[in-house]
Amino acid sequence: MHMHSLNWLAILAAAISTMILGFLWYSPFLFGKAWAREMGYDLKDKAKMDEMRKSAGPAYAGSFVASLISAFTLALILHGLRAESLHFGLMASFHIWLGFVATVQFTGALFTKQSLKLFAINAAYQLVCYLLMGAVFVLWK
Repeated sequence: MHMHSLNWLAILAAAISTMILGFLWYSPFLFGKAWAREMGYDLKDKAKMDEMRKSAGPAYAGSFVASLISAFTLALILHGLRAESLHFGLMASFHIWLGFVATVQFTGALFTKQSLKLFAINAAYQLVCYLLMGAVFVLWK
């Protein structure tokens, strides 16, 4: 398998799209309030919120690097599987998420005593990310 045959722009676009999805997913318009509540954050505590905002830069940078690695790895796997149809790309992405991402997150949630709701918010975000990335890779040739 030759890595030069990967679509590097699609990998970058997939990583960026997961970041955009994350901004929406964890915003107050979707699951941000529930996520904050489950994490034990008080959105009315101005000092804590300011502290969180100050540390957001490194977290976003690390998250983007992680998104690039996930996008690259998924692209490599789908390329190796010769995924050419949207259905196959989505099914493979789902099974990769189920077998590797959901199980690791579930184990972590069990040992850190996360609520089922917090696990569901985070795992569902990752599922949508993997499906989105899988779609990008098979549709953008």
